[in-house]
Amino acid sequence: MEFGLGYIGVGIAAGVAILGAGIGIGRIGGSAAEGIGRQPEASGKIQTAMIISAALIEGAALFALVIAFLAGGTLNEAVKKASEKAPTSVSAPAEGK
Repeated sequence: MEFGLGYIGVGIAAGVAILGAGIGIGRIGGSAAEGIGRQPEASGKIQTAMIISAALIEGAALFALVIAFLAGGTLNEAVKKASEKAPTSVSAPAEGK
């Protein structure tokens, strides 16, 4: 069995989750700064909405990371089971006559 692609998939999943969260929070922060710059009197409401949105994005990213790490743990267990079933000794090939 080939498990290398599974590990690559887990790494990509974790990276995409963090990348998406970073982009989302960056866009929220930029939009909030722009909104506060246009309407300084609404800064309290904008900051509250920004913090709530950022927390929701962080929660979704954390959930995605947990799922990716669980998949990696399941993959590790599959590798252990496969290695236990594999023969431990290799015999020399029989010589033909």
